[in-house]
Amino acid sequence: MATPRQDPVVWGSPDTPGPVSAGDLQALDRDGFLAIDQLIGPDEVDVYRRELERLTTDPAIRADARSIVEPQSKEIRSVFEVHKISEVFAKLVRDERVVGRARQILGSDVYVHQSRINVKPGFGASGFYWHSDFETWHAEDGLPNMRTISVSIALTENYDTNGGLMIMPGSHKTFLGCAGATPKDNYKKSLQMQDAGTPSDEALTKMASEYGIKLFTGKAGSATWFDCNCMHGSGDNITPFPRSNVFIVFNSVENTAVEPFAAPIRRPDFIGARDFTPVK
Repeated sequence: MATPRQDPVVWGSPDTPGPVSAGDLQALDRDGFLAIDQLIGPDEVDVYRRELERLTTDPAIRADARSIVEPQSKEIRSVFEVHKISEVFAKLVRDERVVGRARQILGSDVYVHQSRINVKPGFGASGFYWHSDFETWHAEDGLPNMRTISVSIALTENYDTNGGLMIMPGSHKTFLGCAGATPKDNYKKSLQMQDAGTPSDEALTKMASEYGIKLFTGKAGSATWFDCNCMHGSGDNITPFPRSNVFIVFNSVENTAVEPFAAPIRRPDFIGARDFTPVK
């Protein structure tokens, strides 16, 4: 069922200081996303890419519940809570170019609701089907309102062919609830292959016809900020060119999680944080 959005997109006032210009805030409010050509420089990209490779090749990390593997290749697909298991990524979270934008957009101090590195190697890495994050974060994590912003920072080049992020511009202004009950421990399956919590073909066709689809490309170091209610997804990567990124979700400290609204139990803390300590 489609419902008009009730919450603001940009919670800070127009004169709230921060690194995002007034024009970019207006674009974020209108489109639901903000693309930045270079958030971090080439030398920094190298540091984060080496750390990603270290984590994804560490047998202890692979054995950790926070690592999600590809169902076919059995290679690591994502590692969650990287800001807690890696000081390198913890520093990135605290970087004012990152957290400063989140504070400005959400109009308050923020904490990390979720962080992860995503690895999409070439030759068959699977994508993420169309979904709205807020639908899951509300139903399964208990986030009350749409006061959450995500940033995806590219650690490899995003081509138009290697499974990049796609967003329906303006879709964040409509909440699309998904039919059916949320299965127990749904996260274990959904992080590999989504099923529950995905919209119907009819709903997606209607939204895509109304809003269109924007595909994001860019050099390593570029970033895409997007609202928690954007309809988005990504395709498989069948090219030889890998696509890896670090993904950070900031939530307002005034929007902390309660009990799930439509799931039998909470997801694990490493997926939906219960530590609401502000990022400083």
